[in-house]
Amino acid sequence: MTRFRRLISSATLLATVTLCFQPALAWEAVEQTKTYPVSGQTGAALYESIGANGPVIGDGRRTIAHTTFKLTWQRDYQERGGDCVLASARPKLIITYTLPKPRGKIPSPVASSWKRFADGLAEHERVHGQYIIDMVRAIEAVSTGISAKNDPGCTKVRAELQSHLKRLSDEQRARGRAFDQMEMGAGGNVQQLVLDLLQGR
Repeated sequence: MTRFRRLISSATLLATVTLCFQPALAWEAVEQTKTYPVSGQTGAALYESIGANGPVIGDGRRTIAHTTFKLTWQRDYQERGGDCVLASARPKLIITYTLPKPRGKIPSPVASSWKRFADGLAEHERVHGQYIIDMVRAIEAVSTGISAKNDPGCTKVRAELQSHLKRLSDEQRARGRAFDQMEMGAGGNVQQLVLDLLQGR
């Protein structure tokens, strides 16, 4: 074998080994923003419009902004000689942030105050988005490799998976509630954003 052919052969072998040991393609959440219209020429008027037009949450109350998500999975359940294993679980996650947006032009001083308010509000909602991503990553980690002996139809594996899903979902919701209580309570970041908007700061 010539030196040139040996180099080509070595390069081909290296490429093959590299491909074999590459990790599975990582998934990424799709994050999108929707807005609802508000109007007013002062911070107080804009905030009043938020109260009248903000998105309605589960208990029928209106809120300033919120974060929702759609999560689907591609799961590979494999039956192996009467046993079952969840060989892989790949998520598709779409996170939607709903935020207020002024309808029409607002005066310059108010526009500056509004921008600080809107930027802070978006930052708050992105924290909720990160909590959701953390939950999905935890689900992915705990799902892959779940197995059970004597499990035709994978019913035992599916039941175990469901127990993990409930626990991790409950943890994410509790984490989000605790964050909101801190941010919206006395001296919290969102409360301060609202006060600054109302006072034109």
